[in-house]
Amino acid sequence: MTASTNTALSGANPLHVPVEHQQPHWPDPDELADVVRTLGSLPALVSPSDCDELRRRLAAVARGEAFLLQGGDCAELFAGPLIEPTRDKLRCLADMAAVLASGSGLPSLTVGRLAGQYAKPRSMGTETRGDRVLPVYRGDAVNDLRFDAEARTPNPQRLLAAYRAADRVLSDIRRLRTRSHALFTDLGGDFFTSHEALLLPYETALTRSDPASGRKYGLSGHLLWIGERTRQLNGPHMAFVASVHNPVAVKIGPTATRTDIAELIELIDPHREPGRLTFITRLGAHAVHDMLPPLVDEVVTRGSPATWVCDPVHGNTFTAADGIKTRQFEAIWAEVRGFIEVHRALGTHPGGLHLELTSRNVTECMDNHTPVHERDLHLRYETACDPRLNGGQALELARLAAPLLRPGAQSVDLLQDAATLG
Repeated sequence: MTASTNTALSGANPLHVPVEHQQPHWPDPDELADVVRTLGSLPALVSPSDCDELRRRLAAVARGEAFLLQGGDCAELFAGPLIEPTRDKLRCLADMAAVLASGSGLPSLTVGRLAGQYAKPRSMGTETRGDRVLPVYRGDAVNDLRFDAEARTPNPQRLLAAYRAADRVLSDIRRLRTRSHALFTDLGGDFFTSHEALLLPYETALTRSDPASGRKYGLSGHLLWIGERTRQLNGPHMAFVASVHNPVAVKIGPTATRTDIAELIELIDPHREPGRLTFITRLGAHAVHDMLPPLVDEVVTRGSPATWVCDPVHGNTFTAADGIKTRQFEAIWAEVRGFIEVHRALGTHPGGLHLELTSRNVTECMDNHTPVHERDLHLRYETACDPRLNGGQALELARLAAPLLRPGAQSVDLLQDAATLG
């Protein structure tokens, strides 16, 4: 099901949405309510059956029979010269998926960070330039990158624009599916979408009950995840994902404890259903060896079939001397190696990678081999928010990881890498 196909799905009541952590301050509540009502009347963007199919495919990943590649933009844009064509995004992911499948001997399951990644959590609520202080950019679904008061004021109409942008991307994917058989073969046959379920008015407005099963689905995307900043057990974001039947994921950072893992399992997947719950770890190259084993052990102890995925970019972000936010490719690779090594040592499956990437030849992440040095970052620094791997770096990461994922592959040692990183 898409936005161009009406269904009999019944809408949820989206109007009583609490304003909580990481929600923008919408200046006109009445306008927001009108927009939410309009969203609730529009066709769903994806179908319950496709969400169920992704759950089945993720169950195979959880069993160690496949590998998940999840990637795309840090923050998608509505318009402008820096928008990457959907075909280019899919081609980049398809090339990586083919390399991973060939090198690991496991089929690839490919999920895009696209058709919905229009909002971003932020560490600070404001941004200061000179003597001007304005609301921080929270993604095109909320406000604009342009640094002026009007552009940075949260605008509920942008939620409707996010819906239309997602629908255009999904239409692109459908056209490519009919015209590019080889592309979708490399993508693993099917292609699914994902984004962070951050803006609760948008997500609840696009929640529907499936008449065939009576189950509720968040139909803004196939896989929805909760970020490190909004995974409070009693918070509204966790309540939302616990209420829908989609496959869902939770980002796990360095503050996570065994108790956190246990409580998340009981809330989201109390019946221990393979494909339902994914943990996406973002621990950092230095911490992965120490922090990941007890978390994995807790999942095993609880009898959970949760899928494990490594996000090696967010835990390795730093600010260069000139103030540009960046990441070091070697640190990203070190965390991937550590993630694989921990799972090999524990006898569990290193199920996937979650990456912010682009096919464009950007200079946003430093790389000693490309090379992209600190002095080069300004040359093609195009991201709307966080730095992304460029197409060459993303493919190289797939090439490095693939042989280590092959069943029976020799264990790797991160200690030398960690020492090199400092």
